[in-house]
Amino acid sequence: MKRTLLALATILGLVASGAQAQESYPSRPITVIVPFAAGGTTDIVARLMAEHMSRTVGQQLVVENVTGAGGTLGVTRASRAAPDGYTLLMGNLGTQAASVGLYPKLAYDPRTDFEPIMNSAATPMLVVAKKDLPVKDFKEFVAYLKANAAKMNYGTGGVGSTSHLTCLFLETLLGVKPQHVPYRGSGPALTALLGGQVDYVCDQTVGIVPTVQAKQANGLVVAVEHRLAVVPDVPTSAEQGLPQFQATGWNALFAPKATPKEIVAKLNAAARAALADPTTRKRLLDIGAELPDEAGQTPEALGKLVSSEIDKWVPIIRSAGVTGQ
Repeated sequence: MKRTLLALATILGLVASGAQAQESYPSRPITVIVPFAAGGTTDIVARLMAEHMSRTVGQQLVVENVTGAGGTLGVTRASRAAPDGYTLLMGNLGTQAASVGLYPKLAYDPRTDFEPIMNSAATPMLVVAKKDLPVKDFKEFVAYLKANAAKMNYGTGGVGSTSHLTCLFLETLLGVKPQHVPYRGSGPALTALLGGQVDYVCDQTVGIVPTVQAKQANGLVVAVEHRLAVVPDVPTSAEQGLPQFQATGWNALFAPKATPKEIVAKLNAAARAALADPTTRKRLLDIGAELPDEAGQTPEALGKLVSSEIDKWVPIIRSAGVTGQ
């Protein structure tokens, strides 16, 4: 009897201790893994969100760039972290959906190995050419690409990245096979574009809009149904005769599987507060991000998004015969 009472007391003590730990969360800095190089879209969104969330939760959210294998190295590390809320992931379309089709031996399952926290920003895709490519608009670019595909190349943030998926989708629609040049993030790919090492990129607005606005490269088309206020002179794919070319990236916060619901709820509230903050909203909107509405800011909405994106992109990847490195 005494042993039973002692065991019960021990269990109750552990439960109380765990509850107290969750109530005091966070008591130290939180790491946000960005699985790409600094300066790319996912990195920019993560840093803007982390800056405001740090003030809300009372501890610093520190961004750590863990690159390689199209972002899957960083995601794998996040999936294996302790589920205590002190290691988070800023994942995206490539790492949380395309990876399923690219890597037969993927070390994580995006649908089951993470707790969704919140979708932070949707990012319409732009096709941008180097400044000296001899085309004036997207229609001329398509004609030029079809005539010169064998000697043209494009840069991406790595195999399976959002930028790679979009360019792959475009080449599938056009029936061309230019050379793919993968980098460790869209930031290095943009640097290569500006340096003339690649002919074009398919990038998310957040990473590429400042370059287009400064006329350092030629914005050819936006792969959404509406023009974007940040680059109003860039036409839509429908306006340029290819309405089926529709692609939008996204960047979202995740925690390792089994992270307590109370911690997920606290992080979701902090992320919501960031998007509600006028300064943070403006900074994201000014670089071309499109922010989720209230219904799209729940963990459940993010979970559904991941599943639907896997269903959409995996067949495209497999039909193209693309595999990860």
